[in-house]
Amino acid sequence: MNLKIAVLSGDGIGPEVILQAKKALYAVGVVYEHDFIFEDALIGAVAIDKTGSPLPEQTLNLCLNTDAVLFGAIGDPKYDSDSNAKIRPEQGLLKLRKELGLFANIRPLKPFKGLLDVSPLKREIVEGVDFIIYRELTAGIYFGEKKLNEAGTVASDLCEYTEEEISRIAHLAFQSAQKRRKKLTLVDMANVLETSRLWRKVVKNISASYPDVTLDFLFTDNAAKQIISNPKQFDVVLTGNLFGDILSDEASVITGSIGVLASTSLGEKNVLFEPVHGSYPHAKGRNIANPFASILSAAMLLEHFGLNEEAKKVYEGVEKAIEYNVVTIDLNPDSKFGTNEVGEFVSNFILNKDDLMYFNNDNVHLGQSTIV
Repeated sequence: MNLKIAVLSGDGIGPEVILQAKKALYAVGVVYEHDFIFEDALIGAVAIDKTGSPLPEQTLNLCLNTDAVLFGAIGDPKYDSDSNAKIRPEQGLLKLRKELGLFANIRPLKPFKGLLDVSPLKREIVEGVDFIIYRELTAGIYFGEKKLNEAGTVASDLCEYTEEEISRIAHLAFQSAQKRRKKLTLVDMANVLETSRLWRKVVKNISASYPDVTLDFLFTDNAAKQIISNPKQFDVVLTGNLFGDILSDEASVITGSIGVLASTSLGEKNVLFEPVHGSYPHAKGRNIANPFASILSAAMLLEHFGLNEEAKKVYEGVEKAIEYNVVTIDLNPDSKFGTNEVGEFVSNFILNKDDLMYFNNDNVHLGQSTIV
């Protein structure tokens, strides 16, 4: 298979973790005789610095004319601390999602067995957890009209949804539930928000087309508690943009680190794969960022294009790295391994599953690379 992939590394640790994902895909290409063509482009703070725009037209055009987008992270402290900034890195990602029509963000939550004791939650709570969050991605309060009065003392953000925006992601979530344990939970605030009441109405109507799927409802505050206290009850979680953003990040504690969570952002014609974590600017250039989420995003890319055996090999590589304790300091504070070394281990595993002897501490600490 030949795939053209737009690579948007972005800011902070983005370039470092994306490099490891590219290594994994390169290894898959070698072993399974696929041709992955990578083309890099700017987005976020680095794009603002070089072009004045968080999403240059060249980047958007590239993404519109590739098979998939592999995304790193965006964000820079110099914009976070400036409340008067008119242009922000995050605007680039929001615009990209809108222009590509990426209306569904899919985030699987399934802890690796080797990391069960890393989670701050008790083992009996996290062991056996396996659910997916379907987050609406191109509407709601993030995209609504924003106002600030002249005095700068009153602000508002409009939260708005249409029936079509709700129904298209609801169908995807129901279809996913049909292939899993046949349970879907809608998370909203229908007790106080008119938009949430519309969500309930639309999703209830759609549920009639999926009689084999059990539908239940949770208010967002209760869902936040249940994700921590009893996460095994969930199968497929469906929710809006704001709630999905918050709850999926909260759910990352189940896995022990947000650095192991990958996601797919899906549209009618376009698809983007990215780690859930942010740009983590304090770790930039220090070789300490966890690349697993980015590598697992590459695995989700392979799955999307039907390369399931190849994706399985990538997952196995991550599992083996965890088994061998080849992890970054977020998973093991005493680890001697960094971003690059972890990425190299996974790539080398893909290239030669039965022979890991060449990957040893001497080579790692000397910085000797075994893969391009």
